[in-house]
Amino acid sequence: MLESPAPTLPGPVIDALREARLADPFGVLGPHRDEHGAVVRAIVPGAAAIQLTGADGEFLADMTRLHADGVFAGRLPGFSDRQPTAPDYRLRIRWPDGSEQIGADPYAFGLLLGELDLHLFNEGRHLELGKCLGAQCLTIDGEPGVRFAVWAPNARRVSVIGEFNGWNPARHPMRLRHGSGVWELFVPQGMGVRPGSRYKYDMTGPQGEALPDKADPVAQATELPPATASVVACAGHAAPPFGWNDAAWMAQRASTDPYAAPMSVYELHVLSWQRAANDSGRGWDILAERLVPYIRDLGFTHIELLPITEHPFGGSWGYQPLSLFAPTARLGSPEQFATFVDRCHQAGIGVILDWVPAHFPTDPHGLAMFDGTALYEHQDPREGYHQDWNTLIYNLGRNEVRGFLLANAVHWLEHFHVDALRVDAVASMLYRDYSREAGQWVPNRFGGRENLESVAFLREMNTVVHERCPGALTIAEESTAWPGVTASVESGGLGFSFKWNMGWMHDTLRYLGHAPIHRPWHHGDMTFGMVYAWSEAFVLPLSHDEVVHGKGSMIGKAPGDDWQRFANLRAYYGFMWTHPGKKLLFMGGEFAQWREWNHDDELDWGLLDQPAHRGVHSLVRDLNRLYRDLPALHAMDHRPEGFQWIVGDDHQNSVFAYLRRAGPDSEDVVLAVVNMTPVPRHGYRLGVPFAGTWEECLNTDAEIYGGSNLGNGGRVQADATPSHGQPASFSLTLPPLATLILRYAPEPAA
Repeated sequence: MLESPAPTLPGPVIDALREARLADPFGVLGPHRDEHGAVVRAIVPGAAAIQLTGADGEFLADMTRLHADGVFAGRLPGFSDRQPTAPDYRLRIRWPDGSEQIGADPYAFGLLLGELDLHLFNEGRHLELGKCLGAQCLTIDGEPGVRFAVWAPNARRVSVIGEFNGWNPARHPMRLRHGSGVWELFVPQGMGVRPGSRYKYDMTGPQGEALPDKADPVAQATELPPATASVVACAGHAAPPFGWNDAAWMAQRASTDPYAAPMSVYELHVLSWQRAANDSGRGWDILAERLVPYIRDLGFTHIELLPITEHPFGGSWGYQPLSLFAPTARLGSPEQFATFVDRCHQAGIGVILDWVPAHFPTDPHGLAMFDGTALYEHQDPREGYHQDWNTLIYNLGRNEVRGFLLANAVHWLEHFHVDALRVDAVASMLYRDYSREAGQWVPNRFGGRENLESVAFLREMNTVVHERCPGALTIAEESTAWPGVTASVESGGLGFSFKWNMGWMHDTLRYLGHAPIHRPWHHGDMTFGMVYAWSEAFVLPLSHDEVVHGKGSMIGKAPGDDWQRFANLRAYYGFMWTHPGKKLLFMGGEFAQWREWNHDDELDWGLLDQPAHRGVHSLVRDLNRLYRDLPALHAMDHRPEGFQWIVGDDHQNSVFAYLRRAGPDSEDVVLAVVNMTPVPRHGYRLGVPFAGTWEECLNTDAEIYGGSNLGNGGRVQADATPSHGQPASFSLTLPPLATLILRYAPEPAA
């Protein structure tokens, strides 16, 4: 019997292999038949020798070196046409230092992604991309490893590179799934890949050009910036490797009417809340230890995190994110983030994430010109370039891009149990001419300025979230008069749960900035919000944007001497917490930090040692307690029956008074009275719906908050004297620059 000749390869094929130019690596590498039996080909740059062994380690054959750059070939003994498949084998790689590596051949595995996965992805309907694309820890045919998959339809060739292959693109070229544009490869664990391995994709563009190495768009972990590699996380294929302890929270969330429930949000930038959060990747652990009890003590119902998806430039505060599926490595691992969310839920605190589907940065390792073409962005800069932020705009008219963002929203809500997404920059998505001059934008197909693709995306996103994630909320940062932002999709709206009330914020902060002597001429700034209060479901936001870029801190906006500034701020907070709408306050505002927020510095925690700042802190705690405990202050936030002006036109005295009700005919009634001048008002008569005892629940001028302690002794009696269209009334003492909150306290039945 003649011995089979040694396997060979044509010189051009060898050159294509070692130069990483081979578009179809599975056509050459791995097991193949020829007229003499089975031949296995491999490329392992730097290997001293390779043997073929059985799965049990039994020696089968030596492989022949075909080129010094690591191209090998060998015959599998005993394989013939009578055998339907080649026998199971392993590669035993010997390195020049004498060490060995044994593992399955990546090119011995068949197709990896199912046709349904690819079909749904191309249609933009695969809502679990975090379990499909990217780096997935799997066991295939009994072999543990990592399946890599990336969408790059216009690339000529794609390789996965990483520390497990010396970042050499010739080592692991990928297979193209024709029609879908997805490239895939399974790298067995024996080849050195494991959780924590760093990796990227090396590509050749459609014209044969070399592209920058790209991070994985669906990576679920990254290395610490400024480094830019993706990291095998293995958390996307199943739940994080710990048990959730928030089943009671999730069940309660699903059964709660968010419009009738209190919602008081503490917004924070986690890296500058306390600098200790930057400590060696333990940020989430430290925040669980310090932030959770702090928020619970202050009584906020939710925290809102400025974007924590991975972002290359810290100065963007997270609003220019890449690696949308990965929590930033600056704070720890994805598992640590999930544990933090779990701790929040166990403490009764909801978690809101700022989410950015409007644009992405131009960093070369990111999504920009991903496969050598405008894949994620629009090609025309009039549609695809954001002039204000030097970023690129997602092409939401492309199924795969739309589906990528939809799946990302679902990923945070389902995989990490996040309670709400606050969608950033919605206004920039809705209008094609946003921040553009004539000639700088492209009209829609009807000739209008509305971005129809974005509108369709936002409606679909909200529909998907509300259907798949019981009790999860979506909140729009939207600053225009676009109608129906929080109206249902079925009725023609965008379908958001809530919208930030930017008009209320701008008007009332403008009023706060005026000296009291000038406020009579600006009285409408405080009342105008009630003209449109029921047009949307609103959140009243005092956000990070209002305490940066020369706008001054919250206490810095108030006029007067220091005493008046603190009194102004306390009165304003009292007005806000009693006004219809959910509440949001950015960190530092709860204790009246003097400085503007600086993302490079932590908050000025030492101010809490000073009585005036500690007083504001105590006031915010008590406002949150009242807001939660009194249904009149939250149950009818979205309905006009829950609000009634008593005094809205006393511009001369700068006094505002209004009722809040828990229901149209409820005796659960609260009266808020706001005096925005430093002049006390004695004997100020106000009409109320019920005669009897009214309890003074809170006075922002109380001594414990740093005030002058002028008030009404804790309660007043209303008699049957009609006033302001009400059947009863009482006379109050209105402290200077203060808000009073009074609650009807009927005598208990005998």
